[in-house]
Amino acid sequence: MGIPFIRVADVTHGDGTLNTDEMIFISEEAHQSIKRSVAFPGDVIIAKTGATMGAASVVPDEIVEANIRGDLALVGKLGSRIDADYLSTFINTDIGYKLFWRLNSGSTRGRVVISNLKKLPIVWPDTVKRALVVETINEGRRQRNIKLAEADALLTSIDDYLLAELGITLPPEPENTINRRTQRVQFSAIQQRLDPNFFAQKYVDMTEAIARQPFKLLRDICSLSSETWDQKSGFGETFPYLEISAIDRTIGQITELAEIPLEEAPSRARMMARPHDVLVSTTRPSRGAITLVSEDHKPFIASTGFAVIREVDANLVDRKFLFHVLRSRIGLTQMEQRSSGGNYPAITTSELKRVEIPVPDRSMQISIAQEIERTKTAALQLRREADAELDRAKADIEAILLGDAA
Repeated sequence: MGIPFIRVADVTHGDGTLNTDEMIFISEEAHQSIKRSVAFPGDVIIAKTGATMGAASVVPDEIVEANIRGDLALVGKLGSRIDADYLSTFINTDIGYKLFWRLNSGSTRGRVVISNLKKLPIVWPDTVKRALVVETINEGRRQRNIKLAEADALLTSIDDYLLAELGITLPPEPENTINRRTQRVQFSAIQQRLDPNFFAQKYVDMTEAIARQPFKLLRDICSLSSETWDQKSGFGETFPYLEISAIDRTIGQITELAEIPLEEAPSRARMMARPHDVLVSTTRPSRGAITLVSEDHKPFIASTGFAVIREVDANLVDRKFLFHVLRSRIGLTQMEQRSSGGNYPAITTSELKRVEIPVPDRSMQISIAQEIERTKTAALQLRREADAELDRAKADIEAILLGDAA
């Protein structure tokens, strides 16, 4: 698999843990060529720039050896795991965060260079207090994780609800046997697709399940926008930019629009996005980076890695319902089926247009969309309560450090 390569996106906001769910890996050869940035269990990783600048995480024990990007800093050889946990916890408190940002040497985008980072003042109490701080943050994490698990359960239930309401029953995943991997197909079918994976049994089963209910191809109910930006007009010195990674895939919401100086505009910053657009990631689309732009958003620029659905036939499909279907198991599995490529599979717009969308009567579509929104709202409330648990733990820690704890 290779050597774990830790990025800024892996350093989560505020809880001191490292997000390993989407870890990428590099070869042993590449790892050996950048030995100066090798990380080991118990090392503290700090984001020097980016969306999580000032956040710190501890390399977990299950990562035997890793490497880090240049926009991260590494603090090692702290003597004990408690000291590592304490340091990351302190940096993640409001006190540590404010002290860190005083070292900012960037302009539009924050950045802390190593020479400044070495000047970061650290409150370093006695061993007993450091252990108490770690115990407090661990309890805060535990309480937070309970709430997050409840939120995740609600979000997971959405897919089952949607399929049940549509009357679509998907069979269990077929066993990975030679017989199940061998398919008979019509000669006419392979004139369109030659890749065997396209005809895998799980895709055949899904297509048959959808076909038992009324459906339309995506191309028959909407159109993709071709509006692009000239990378010059329409904005001031900076422009709002959406990358694929800035979508919370669990709820389909935008987490951040980065403000990028015009002179630093990446070549892929081309797609104009407007309120009510549905943005669908065409790179690794089965991961579900899909969002419905809210009416509160002003126009912004999106990566060319998005397809932009703008015009929707309201007589056939409700826009919010379409958004939820695309994000569902049947939507994402079809995109997976129709993608091509190796490590970074992508779906072409022509293949995206062939995705099958169930179309019950419009009143049912609206009812389904409303119920899904209610479930998402409840899950988001649980997430806010989870964050409040961590915030309370941080407040208790600051009281300990300032000498106000009982």
